[in-house]
Amino acid sequence: MDAQRKRKIAFALLMGVVTTGIISFVLLALNMGFSDRFALAWLRSWGIAYVIVVPAILLVGPALQAQIDRLIQ
Repeated sequence: MDAQRKRKIAFALLMGVVTTGIISFVLLALNMGFSDRFALAWLRSWGIAYVIVVPAILLVGPALQAQIDRLIQ
């Protein structure tokens, strides 16, 4: 595997952690409030979101980047 591919995968994994963590935290806090179940619900939501988002970043990301490259030249 070449270095650029490794960077893209590492980026997707880390971006997935950051974005899903922030979004799941904020949405749960707004919709559920902070209770004794918050931490467990957040970790569960975060895990589900992460499993969905990382493949999406890897699959949709290149096509989206190509579109942006075409628009901004």
